[in-house]
Amino acid sequence: MAALSAWFWNERFWLPHNVTWADLADPAPGVEYPKAGHLFAALPLALGIFAVRIIFERFIAGPCARTLHLQPGVARRAQPNAVLEKVFRSITKNPDTRHLDGLSKQLDWEVRKVQRWFRHRRNQDKPSTHTKFCESMWRFTFYLGIFTYGFQFLWQSPWMWDTRHCWYGYPYQVMTPGLYHYYVTELAFYWSLMFSQFTDIKRKDFLIMFIHHLATVGLISFSYVNNMARVGSLVMCVHDASDFLLEAAKLANYAKYQRLCDFLFIVFSVVFFITRLVIYPVWVLNSTMFESWAIVGPFPSWWLFNFLLLVLQLLHIIWSYLIARIAIKAMLRGKVSHSSLGQVRSALSISSHDNELNTDFRKDNLMMPRWAF
Repeated sequence: MAALSAWFWNERFWLPHNVTWADLADPAPGVEYPKAGHLFAALPLALGIFAVRIIFERFIAGPCARTLHLQPGVARRAQPNAVLEKVFRSITKNPDTRHLDGLSKQLDWEVRKVQRWFRHRRNQDKPSTHTKFCESMWRFTFYLGIFTYGFQFLWQSPWMWDTRHCWYGYPYQVMTPGLYHYYVTELAFYWSLMFSQFTDIKRKDFLIMFIHHLATVGLISFSYVNNMARVGSLVMCVHDASDFLLEAAKLANYAKYQRLCDFLFIVFSVVFFITRLVIYPVWVLNSTMFESWAIVGPFPSWWLFNFLLLVLQLLHIIWSYLIARIAIKAMLRGKVSHSSLGQVRSALSISSHDNELNTDFRKDNLMMPRWAF
C-alpha cells in the first residue's frame, strides 16, 4: 500500500521541477496550502446539502409549484403481475408485436390490455411535472447562489483582472478561506448529486450520470490537490454563468409561461455561446497554455491539465452546435418546447429527468462534466 501511495503521489508528476511535497508541508504561520485531506470536509457538507435539498423541495419549492397549479399527481399504477413485471425489468419495457402476442396468449389477456399494462408501468417511473419543477427550482437556487458567490469572490481577486496572478509564485499560493469555501461547496454539491441518485426514481441513465458526477468530483479534486485552484475558480465561474438560466427557462416552461420561457432560453443561449466560445478560450485557455508556460513552465500534471481543458473546449463547440440546432428548430416551431429544453439538458449532461423525451442528442454520446477543473 505504501508503494502504491508513493507511486500515486509522485512529486515529479504533480509538482514543478525542484518542488517537493515537503516544501509545501510546513508553510509559515497563518499560511495554508491546499492538501488532499482538506477535501474530506466536502463529504459531511454533501450530506448537509442533500438534507437542505429535501427540506427546500418540500417546504419551499413544493408550495411554489402548488401555487402555480402544479399538483404532485400520482400516476396510475399498473396492476401487480409477476410475469409482466419480469418481462418489464429483464427483457423490454416496450414489447414488440411478437412479445405482445406471446404474453397475450400466456396470460389469456387481450393484446390491448397488455399494451395498456406496459404503458401504465412505464408511467410509474416518470416523475410528475411537480417533481421536475421542484428539482429545477432547487438547482436554479443552488446554481444562482454559487455563481453569485463565485463572481463576488473573484471580483475581489487579482487573478480575475490579471490571469498571470494564477501563476505568480506557483505552487506556493495561499489557499484563502473564500477560495476554499468556493471549491468545497462545488465539490460537495456533486457528492450530493451522487447520493441523491440512490433515493430518486431510478432512470435508465443512472450509470452514465453516476460516472458523470464521479468524473466531476475527480476533476475538481485534481485541480485542488496540485494547487491550480485559482484558474480552476475561473473555470467554475465561467461554467456556472449559464446553468441557472437553463433551470430558469425550465421553471417557466413547467409553469406554462411560454413567452418568459422563450426569452430565458434566448438569454441562456447567448450567455452560453459567449462564455464557452469566447471568454473560456480567450481568458482561461490563454492563461493555462501560454502564461503558465512563460511563468512556471510545463510539468506532467500541467500537460494533463491543459489536455483536459482542450477536450472541454472541443465539447463546448459540439454543445454550442447542438444548442444552435435546437434553437433553430424551436424558432421554426414558433416556441421553445419542453422537448427542446430536454434536448439541451441531455446534450449538456446537466440533468437526468427528461429522458422520457425522444431527443436527438443523448447523454451517452456527450457525457462530460459541466466544468473540468
